Amino acid sequence: MMDNMLCDELLQEIFRRLPPTASSSLSVSLVSKRWLNLYRSSKTSLSLRFLPYNSVIVSLSSLLSYYASLSSLSLVLSDATTNSTSSNNNSSTAFFDHLLFVVSSCCSNLHNLRFLAGPVSVSSLLSLSKACSHLTSITVSLSRPLFFNWVVSFCCLKELCLYVCSTDGVDDEVRRFGLCLNEELDAEFGLECLCLSGIQADDKGVGWLWRNCKGLKKLQLKSCESIVDGESFSSFIWCVEGLQEVELRKCRSIVDGVLLRLAENCASLNSLLVYDGGSREGLLEFISTCRCNLQKLDLRLPLDLNNDHLSAVAVNLRGLSTLRLQSCCLVTGESLKTLGTALHYSLEELALINCDVERKLGLLATLGQNLRMLRKLDLSYNEMLLDKEFISMLVSCNHLTELKLRGCRSLTSLTLVSISKTCKRLQSVDIMNCPGIRAQAVEFFVLNCPQMRQMLVEESKVSDIAKTWALHKVIEVTAG
Repeated sequence: MMDNMLCDELLQEIFRRLPPTASSSLSVSLVSKRWLNLYRSSKTSLSLRFLPYNSVIVSLSSLLSYYASLSSLSLVLSDATTNSTSSNNNSSTAFFDHLLFVVSSCCSNLHNLRFLAGPVSVSSLLSLSKACSHLTSITVSLSRPLFFNWVVSFCCLKELCLYVCSTDGVDDEVRRFGLCLNEELDAEFGLECLCLSGIQADDKGVGWLWRNCKGLKKLQLKSCESIVDGESFSSFIWCVEGLQEVELRKCRSIVDGVLLRLAENCASLNSLLVYDGGSREGLLEFISTCRCNLQKLDLRLPLDLNNDHLSAVAVNLRGLSTLRLQSCCLVTGESLKTLGTALHYSLEELALINCDVERKLGLLATLGQNLRMLRKLDLSYNEMLLDKEFISMLVSCNHLTELKLRGCRSLTSLTLVSISKTCKRLQSVDIMNCPGIRAQAVEFFVLNCPQMRQMLVEESKVSDIAKTWALHKVIEVTAG
């Protein structure tokens, strides 16, 4: 009876408001075939994992035909097959090209596409640009040799993420086609976000990207050995001036060059992340000479970050609102205290992840007293952190809205009780992998935190009473 009472449009509007979970899809599909079809047609986003078999092409075509409203699609190769297909040859590229053709044929209204099934050819990307002319975001894998001029064909593109993988060979037709595309061509386009992963020293064509990406606002580089076509950084400077966010992961050989150009040419940078690779001298030079008003600094440099860098931050980056440090084993407690004093007016988010804060006596108490503006605090994976040390900081942090203590294995239930009494504005807490915190304390916490909206904790620690109260107070309790 209910199935006949509700019109299609009303049901679709209801389905659009459902959370994107497997349980929602299953619940709807059990009502009737009509509900299932309407649910699929109302979906605007879809994420799929698959195995690289020929039958997938037919199945995917059939499946996508039910999703008429898709604007965002993610296709990723199953983890179980990633290693076996890492050395892709021409035949596998043809398979992934065919798969991309299915997508372009069935999803003409796409705005966002994440296609990490395998490397695709230039010709298939050009076909995609004609079929899906509204694409604003593309994530895709390419094989060598690299050709980038196809980007011009996507007139609405704002975000591009490219993963480079090796291939056993490139046939003559593709090579000739690519070489034709790689002719010098000034074709400035509207990219605002660019991510490159796996660029090697002998890869060509990257300089063309820099010369035509003068409107970039965000740049992400991952596992890149070079970005300059074997020449100087002169072409890279073209895209630097307007950058606002830069992320460098595992790019040791180019970090110094990138940071130097940012310090010299970029006054708009407000966020910098450097993980797993850098040099002490290059980072210190950037911090000491940069002209930008940096707001966020995120560093994971176990062997490259020391007290000199923090002293430079305290002097030159006093406007920081977010500071995230991971595995900073060469940094002393005194330098962190000095930094806390310098940033006491501006810092709203602090992360000291796996930084052995418990060995730096009095550090947390001093930081709590100085950083009265803190809203977010992350002390995850400080495994020896004790209740006394943590609570000494907590008593001064009355404005916290987000707290992460994941992996702090020495904390006990006393910490959670203290949080509930001190942090009345707390909205989100992560206490996963904290074996000293018991179910009774979790229940007390749920009952006594009026602003709480999200809690990450093992399901075994959530009692029936806690579940009931969490539902009543609209608290999301997950084991994420």
